[in-house]
Amino acid sequence: MNKDMPAEIHEYLSAFENSIGAVDDMLVTMMSVSGNELLQKLDPLEQAEVDLISAYMLNSMFWVCLATHGVNPKEHPGKQELERIRVDMNRVKEITDQEKAAKLDRRAASRFIKKSLLGTKT
Repeated sequence: MNKDMPAEIHEYLSAFENSIGAVDDMLVTMMSVSGNELLQKLDPLEQAEVDLISAYMLNSMFWVCLATHGVNPKEHPGKQELERIRVDMNRVKEITDQEKAAKLDRRAASRFIKKSLLGTKT
């Protein structure tokens, strides 16, 4: 550790270095499998998720690149693209959540309500 650097900054830089290493590991893993091979194993909703995550990751890295070159990324058109991708990711999440939600068995619910209203004779 550099003695001139405050410990707090060193901690942030270490965490950043670890995050960059994790991203690099994920990229190596993703690049080891062909895109077509990966997508063929997924259903259309999962394919959309992979495409959106990839686009979001690429745009986020571009955002960081702009910031490191002194450009304010909040004023760059890339910010609109990130927002568009985020909206699409939320749409896919809503669809996924709807598919996971419990399905109502109308006939069973109807029987339950009728028995509750009429009372059961025993």
